Amino acid sequence: MTKKFNPSDIGLDNGNMYGLPYSVDEAKVVIVPVPWEVTTSYRDGTARGPQAILDASVQVDVYDADAPDAWKLGLAMLPISKKWAAANARLRPKAKRCIQNLEKGGSPSDANVKKLYAEINRAGTELNTWVEKETSRLLNAGKSVCVLGGEHSVPLGFMKALARVHPHFSILHIDAHADSREAYEGFTYSHASIMYNASQLTQVDRIVLAGIRDYCQEEADRIAASRGRIVAFPDRDLKRNGFAGQTWKQQSKKITDPLSDNVYISFDIDALDPSLCPHTGTPVPGGFAFEEICFVIETLVSRGKTIIGFDLSEVAPHPGEEWDASVGARMLYRLVNFMAKSQGKL
Repeated sequence: MTKKFNPSDIGLDNGNMYGLPYSVDEAKVVIVPVPWEVTTSYRDGTARGPQAILDASVQVDVYDADAPDAWKLGLAMLPISKKWAAANARLRPKAKRCIQNLEKGGSPSDANVKKLYAEINRAGTELNTWVEKETSRLLNAGKSVCVLGGEHSVPLGFMKALARVHPHFSILHIDAHADSREAYEGFTYSHASIMYNASQLTQVDRIVLAGIRDYCQEEADRIAASRGRIVAFPDRDLKRNGFAGQTWKQQSKKITDPLSDNVYISFDIDALDPSLCPHTGTPVPGGFAFEEICFVIETLVSRGKTIIGFDLSEVAPHPGEEWDASVGARMLYRLVNFMAKSQGKL
Protein backbone atom coordinates (compact mmCIF):
# COMPACT_ATOMS: atom_id res chain seq x y z
CA MET A 1 0.00 0.00 0.00
CA THR A 2 2.90 2.37 0.71
CA LYS A 3 3.97 2.03 -2.93
CA LYS A 4 0.78 3.87 -3.91
CA PHE A 5 1.21 6.60 -1.31
CA ASN A 6 2.81 9.79 -2.59
CA PRO A 7 3.88 12.09 0.29
CA SER A 8 3.92 15.06 -2.11
CA ASP A 9 0.24 14.67 -3.03
CA ILE A 10 -2.70 16.36 -1.32
CA GLY A 11 -3.40 14.95 2.14
CA LEU A 12 -5.80 12.04 1.96
CA ASP A 13 -8.95 12.34 4.05
CA ASN A 14 -8.89 8.62 4.77
CA GLY A 15 -9.55 8.76 8.51
CA ASN A 16 -5.88 8.18 9.32
CA MET A 17 -3.57 10.65 11.04
CA TYR A 18 -1.78 12.74 8.35
CA GLY A 19 -3.61 10.66 5.73
CA LEU A 20 -0.93 7.99 6.07
CA PRO A 21 -1.58 4.51 4.65
CA TYR A 22 -1.05 2.47 7.82
CA SER A 23 -3.34 0.46 10.05
CA VAL A 24 -2.64 0.13 13.76
CA ASP A 25 -1.35 -3.40 13.17
CA GLU A 26 1.08 -2.18 10.50
CA ALA A 27 2.27 0.91 12.35
CA LYS A 28 5.42 1.07 14.46
CA VAL A 29 4.12 4.11 16.35
CA VAL A 30 0.57 4.23 17.71
CA ILE A 31 -1.29 7.22 19.12
CA VAL A 32 -3.80 6.64 21.92
CA PRO A 33 -6.38 9.49 21.91
CA VAL A 34 -8.12 10.34 25.20
CA PRO A 35 -11.11 12.73 24.85
CA TRP A 36 -11.21 13.83 28.49
CA GLU A 37 -11.35 17.27 30.17
CA VAL A 38 -13.44 16.64 33.25
CA THR A 39 -11.17 18.41 35.75
CA THR A 40 -10.20 21.39 33.59
CA SER A 41 -10.32 24.40 35.89
CA TYR A 42 -10.71 27.25 33.40
CA ARG A 43 -11.78 26.83 29.75
CA ASP A 44 -13.32 23.83 28.01
CA GLY A 45 -12.27 22.38 24.66
CA THR A 46 -9.38 20.01 25.21
CA ALA A 47 -11.57 16.89 24.96
CA ARG A 48 -12.06 17.80 21.30
CA GLY A 49 -8.31 18.05 20.78
CA PRO A 50 -7.69 14.54 19.38
CA GLN A 51 -10.39 14.84 16.73
CA ALA A 52 -9.32 18.38 15.81
CA ILE A 53 -5.69 17.31 15.43
CA LEU A 54 -6.77 14.34 13.31
CA ASP A 55 -8.82 16.67 11.08
CA ALA A 56 -5.97 19.20 10.78
CA SER A 57 -3.31 16.57 10.18
CA VAL A 58 -4.23 16.03 6.52
CA GLN A 59 -2.97 19.57 5.84
CA VAL A 60 0.49 18.77 7.25
CA ASP A 61 3.27 17.97 4.79
CA VAL A 62 4.93 14.81 6.08
CA TYR A 63 8.35 15.81 4.79
CA ASP A 64 10.72 16.40 7.71
CA ALA A 65 14.05 17.92 6.66
CA ASP A 66 15.81 16.07 9.50
CA ALA A 67 14.14 12.77 8.58
CA PRO A 68 12.84 12.90 4.98
CA ASP A 69 11.50 9.34 5.04
CA ALA A 70 9.86 9.63 8.46
CA TRP A 71 6.43 8.93 7.00
CA LYS A 72 7.62 5.40 6.12
CA LEU A 73 8.02 4.66 9.82
CA GLY A 74 4.35 3.78 10.08
CA LEU A 75 2.10 5.90 12.27
CA ALA A 76 -1.52 5.29 13.18
CA MET A 77 -4.07 6.34 15.80
CA LEU A 78 -6.55 4.20 17.66
CA PRO A 79 -10.21 5.16 17.21
CA ILE A 80 -11.35 7.88 19.61
CA SER A 81 -13.21 6.13 22.42
CA LYS A 82 -16.93 6.81 22.32
CA LYS A 83 -17.19 5.43 25.86
CA TRP A 84 -14.81 7.99 27.33
CA ALA A 85 -16.17 10.83 25.21
CA ALA A 86 -19.63 10.08 26.61
CA ALA A 87 -18.29 9.81 30.17
CA ASN A 88 -16.57 13.15 29.72
CA ALA A 89 -19.79 14.79 28.49
CA ARG A 90 -21.67 13.39 31.49
CA LEU A 91 -19.11 14.27 34.15
CA ARG A 92 -17.81 17.65 32.99
CA PRO A 93 -20.96 19.54 34.13
CA LYS A 94 -20.74 17.79 37.50
CA ALA A 95 -17.11 18.86 37.89
CA LYS A 96 -18.11 22.44 37.09
CA ARG A 97 -20.63 22.29 39.94
CA CYS A 98 -17.84 21.16 42.26
CA ILE A 99 -15.55 23.98 41.14
CA GLN A 100 -18.31 26.57 41.46
CA ASN A 101 -18.96 25.36 44.99
CA LEU A 102 -15.29 25.95 45.84
CA GLU A 103 -15.36 29.40 44.27
CA LYS A 104 -18.22 30.32 46.61
CA GLY A 105 -16.16 29.25 49.63
CA GLY A 106 -17.33 25.65 49.81
CA SER A 107 -15.40 22.41 50.37
CA PRO A 108 -15.14 19.03 48.57
CA SER A 109 -16.67 17.47 51.70
CA ASP A 110 -19.86 19.55 51.46
CA ALA A 111 -22.98 17.40 51.25
CA ASN A 112 -24.15 18.96 47.98
CA VAL A 113 -20.97 17.92 46.10
CA LYS A 114 -19.50 15.01 48.07
CA LYS A 115 -21.15 12.36 45.90
CA LEU A 116 -20.11 14.20 42.74
CA TYR A 117 -16.47 14.14 43.82
CA ALA A 118 -16.68 10.42 44.58
CA GLU A 119 -18.15 9.73 41.13
CA ILE A 120 -15.56 11.88 39.31
CA ASN A 121 -12.57 10.48 41.21
CA ARG A 122 -13.81 6.93 40.64
CA ALA A 123 -14.07 7.65 36.91
CA GLY A 124 -10.54 9.08 36.97
CA THR A 125 -9.27 5.81 38.42
CA GLU A 126 -11.13 3.85 35.74
CA LEU A 127 -9.73 6.08 32.99
CA ASN A 128 -6.18 5.59 34.25
CA THR A 129 -6.71 1.84 34.30
CA TRP A 130 -8.01 1.90 30.72
CA VAL A 131 -5.07 4.00 29.48
CA GLU A 132 -2.64 1.70 31.28
CA LYS A 133 -4.19 -1.42 29.71
CA GLU A 134 -4.33 0.07 26.20
CA THR A 135 -0.75 1.34 26.28
CA SER A 136 0.58 -1.85 27.90
CA ARG A 137 -1.05 -3.89 25.15
CA LEU A 138 0.64 -1.79 22.49
CA LEU A 139 4.02 -1.79 24.23
CA ASN A 140 3.84 -5.57 24.52
CA ALA A 141 3.19 -5.72 20.78
CA GLY A 142 6.45 -3.86 20.17
CA LYS A 143 4.87 -0.51 19.33
CA SER A 144 6.18 2.90 20.28
CA VAL A 145 3.33 4.74 21.95
CA CYS A 146 2.13 8.28 22.59
CA VAL A 147 -0.98 9.54 24.36
CA LEU A 148 -2.97 12.43 22.88
CA GLY A 149 -5.19 14.41 25.24
CA GLY A 150 -7.47 15.84 26.34
CA GLU A 151 -6.48 17.48 29.58
CA HIS A 152 -3.08 16.84 31.15
CA SER A 153 -4.32 14.27 33.67
CA VAL A 154 -4.73 11.59 31.01
CA PRO A 155 -1.19 10.14 30.59
CA LEU A 156 -0.79 8.81 34.15
CA GLY A 157 -1.88 5.31 33.12
CA PHE A 158 0.72 5.35 30.34
CA MET A 159 3.43 6.34 32.81
CA LYS A 160 2.38 3.39 34.95
CA ALA A 161 2.60 1.09 31.93
CA LEU A 162 6.11 2.34 31.17
CA ALA A 163 7.08 1.84 34.83
CA ARG A 164 6.38 -1.86 34.36
CA VAL A 165 8.95 -1.96 31.56
CA HIS A 166 11.59 0.54 32.70
CA PRO A 167 13.01 0.30 36.25
CA HIS A 168 14.21 3.90 36.02
CA PHE A 169 13.30 6.85 33.81
CA SER A 170 13.11 10.63 33.93
CA ILE A 171 10.29 12.92 32.87
CA LEU A 172 10.82 16.05 30.82
CA HIS A 173 7.73 18.07 31.66
CA ILE A 174 7.19 20.89 29.16
CA ASP A 175 4.46 23.15 30.48
CA ALA A 176 3.46 26.66 31.54
CA HIS A 177 2.39 25.14 34.87
CA ALA A 178 4.17 22.91 37.38
CA ASP A 179 1.10 20.63 37.66
CA SER A 180 2.41 19.47 41.05
CA ARG A 181 -0.57 20.20 43.30
CA GLU A 182 -1.94 17.34 45.33
CA ALA A 183 -5.58 16.57 44.44
CA TYR A 184 -6.22 20.07 43.10
CA GLU A 185 -9.77 21.34 43.66
CA GLY A 186 -10.57 18.02 45.31
CA PHE A 187 -9.93 15.94 42.18
CA THR A 188 -7.44 13.14 42.79
CA TYR A 189 -6.54 12.99 39.10
CA SER A 190 -6.65 16.68 38.30
CA HIS A 191 -4.98 18.13 35.24
CA ALA A 192 -3.01 20.24 37.75
CA SER A 193 -1.78 17.15 39.63
CA ILE A 194 -0.22 15.03 36.89
CA MET A 195 3.37 15.62 38.04
CA TYR A 196 2.47 15.11 41.70
CA ASN A 197 0.88 11.77 40.76
CA ALA A 198 3.82 10.88 38.50
CA SER A 199 6.23 11.59 41.36
CA GLN A 200 4.56 8.82 43.36
CA LEU A 201 6.01 6.27 40.90
CA THR A 202 9.27 5.02 42.39
CA GLN A 203 10.60 4.31 38.89
CA VAL A 204 10.63 8.04 38.11
CA ASP A 205 14.10 9.14 39.18
CA ARG A 206 13.82 12.80 38.18
CA ILE A 207 11.30 15.30 36.85
CA VAL A 208 12.59 18.28 34.88
CA LEU A 209 10.10 21.14 34.56
CA ALA A 210 10.81 23.29 31.50
CA GLY A 211 9.11 26.60 30.83
CA ILE A 212 6.89 26.88 33.91
CA ARG A 213 5.65 30.39 34.53
CA ASP A 214 2.47 30.07 36.59
CA TYR A 215 2.76 28.00 39.79
CA CYS A 216 1.80 28.27 43.45
CA GLN A 217 3.60 28.29 46.80
CA GLU A 218 2.75 24.62 47.41
CA GLU A 219 4.48 23.68 44.17
CA ALA A 220 7.50 25.92 44.79
CA ASP A 221 7.90 24.33 48.22
CA ARG A 222 7.59 20.84 46.77
CA ILE A 223 10.32 21.57 44.20
CA ALA A 224 12.61 23.03 46.88
CA ALA A 225 12.06 20.05 49.20
CA SER A 226 12.63 17.40 46.54
CA ARG A 227 16.42 17.30 47.04
CA GLY A 228 17.03 17.53 43.33
CA ARG A 229 14.46 14.97 42.25
CA ILE A 230 12.43 17.82 40.75
CA VAL A 231 14.47 20.35 38.77
CA ALA A 232 12.79 23.50 37.49
CA PHE A 233 13.74 25.76 34.60
CA PRO A 234 11.16 28.55 34.85
CA ASP A 235 10.44 30.61 31.76
CA ARG A 236 11.43 33.78 33.63
CA ASP A 237 14.91 32.39 34.38
CA LEU A 238 15.40 31.10 30.83
CA LYS A 239 14.47 34.48 29.38
CA ARG A 240 16.74 36.36 31.79
CA ASN A 241 19.63 34.03 31.01
CA GLY A 242 19.08 34.78 27.33
CA PHE A 243 19.03 38.51 27.99
CA ALA A 244 22.34 38.09 29.83
CA GLY A 245 23.95 36.43 26.83
CA GLN A 246 23.46 32.68 27.26
CA THR A 247 22.73 30.95 23.97
CA TRP A 248 19.74 28.68 23.55
CA LYS A 249 22.18 25.88 22.81
CA GLN A 250 23.78 26.36 26.22
CA GLN A 251 20.43 26.51 27.97
CA SER A 252 19.13 23.45 26.12
CA LYS A 253 22.12 21.50 27.40
CA LYS A 254 21.35 22.63 30.96
CA ILE A 255 17.73 21.54 30.63
CA THR A 256 18.67 18.08 29.37
CA ASP A 257 21.67 17.55 31.70
CA PRO A 258 19.62 16.22 34.67
CA LEU A 259 17.70 13.68 32.59
CA SER A 260 18.63 10.01 32.78
CA ASP A 261 19.19 7.79 29.73
CA ASN A 262 15.49 6.91 29.37
CA VAL A 263 13.17 9.91 29.13
CA TYR A 264 9.41 10.32 29.01
CA ILE A 265 8.19 13.64 27.58
CA SER A 266 5.00 15.15 28.96
CA PHE A 267 4.09 18.11 26.75
CA ASP A 268 1.30 20.52 27.56
CA ILE A 269 0.77 22.74 24.50
CA ASP A 270 0.45 25.80 26.76
CA ALA A 271 4.24 25.63 27.21
CA LEU A 272 4.34 27.40 23.85
CA ASP A 273 3.80 31.11 23.40
CA PRO A 274 -0.01 31.55 23.55
CA SER A 275 0.01 33.03 20.05
CA LEU A 276 0.54 29.40 19.00
CA CYS A 277 -2.24 27.98 21.18
CA PRO A 278 -4.66 30.81 22.01
CA HIS A 279 -7.58 28.56 22.96
CA THR A 280 -5.77 26.15 25.28
CA GLY A 281 -7.40 25.68 28.67
CA THR A 282 -5.15 27.96 30.73
CA PRO A 283 -3.00 30.23 28.53
CA VAL A 284 -0.15 32.17 30.16
CA PRO A 285 1.99 35.00 28.69
CA GLY A 286 5.54 34.03 27.77
CA GLY A 287 6.59 30.58 26.69
CA PHE A 288 8.58 28.85 24.00
CA ALA A 289 8.72 29.43 20.27
CA PHE A 290 7.93 26.27 18.31
CA GLU A 291 11.52 25.66 17.19
CA GLU A 292 12.97 26.55 20.59
CA ILE A 293 11.35 23.58 22.26
CA CYS A 294 12.06 21.34 19.28
CA PHE A 295 15.74 22.28 19.70
CA VAL A 296 15.63 21.20 23.36
CA ILE A 297 14.24 17.80 22.36
CA GLU A 298 16.71 17.52 19.50
CA THR A 299 19.49 18.21 22.03
CA LEU A 300 18.15 15.41 24.22
CA VAL A 301 18.23 12.98 21.28
CA SER A 302 21.67 14.09 20.07
CA ARG A 303 23.06 13.30 23.53
CA GLY A 304 22.06 9.66 23.15
CA LYS A 305 19.05 9.66 25.46
CA THR A 306 16.05 7.51 24.52
CA ILE A 307 12.50 8.86 24.45
CA ILE A 308 10.48 5.92 25.77
CA GLY A 309 7.12 7.59 25.19
CA PHE A 310 5.36 10.92 25.29
CA ASP A 311 2.05 12.68 25.66
CA LEU A 312 0.71 15.84 24.07
CA SER A 313 -2.17 17.51 25.87
CA GLU A 314 -4.36 20.59 26.22
CA VAL A 315 -4.82 21.35 22.51
CA ALA A 316 -8.23 23.03 22.44
CA PRO A 317 -9.86 23.82 19.08
CA HIS A 318 -12.15 26.79 18.69
CA PRO A 319 -15.18 26.81 16.35
CA GLY A 320 -14.21 28.23 12.99
CA GLU A 321 -10.50 28.43 13.85
CA GLU A 322 -8.06 25.62 13.09
CA TRP A 323 -4.84 27.28 14.27
CA ASP A 324 -4.52 25.45 17.61
CA ALA A 325 -5.10 22.07 15.96
CA SER A 326 -2.72 22.91 13.12
CA VAL A 327 0.07 23.72 15.56
CA GLY A 328 -0.76 20.63 17.62
CA ALA A 329 -0.66 18.37 14.56
CA ARG A 330 2.75 19.67 13.57
CA MET A 331 4.17 19.37 17.08
CA LEU A 332 2.80 15.84 17.31
CA TYR A 333 4.57 14.84 14.10
CA ARG A 334 7.88 16.29 15.26
CA LEU A 335 7.58 14.52 18.61
CA VAL A 336 6.89 11.19 16.90
CA ASN A 337 9.97 11.63 14.73
CA PHE A 338 12.18 12.63 17.67
CA MET A 339 11.03 9.56 19.59
CA ALA A 340 11.60 7.23 16.65
CA LYS A 341 15.05 8.67 15.99
CA SER A 342 16.03 8.25 19.65
CA GLN A 343 14.91 4.61 19.50
CA GLY A 344 16.93 3.91 16.35
CA LYS A 345 13.85 3.53 14.17
CA LEU A 346 14.78 6.41 11.86
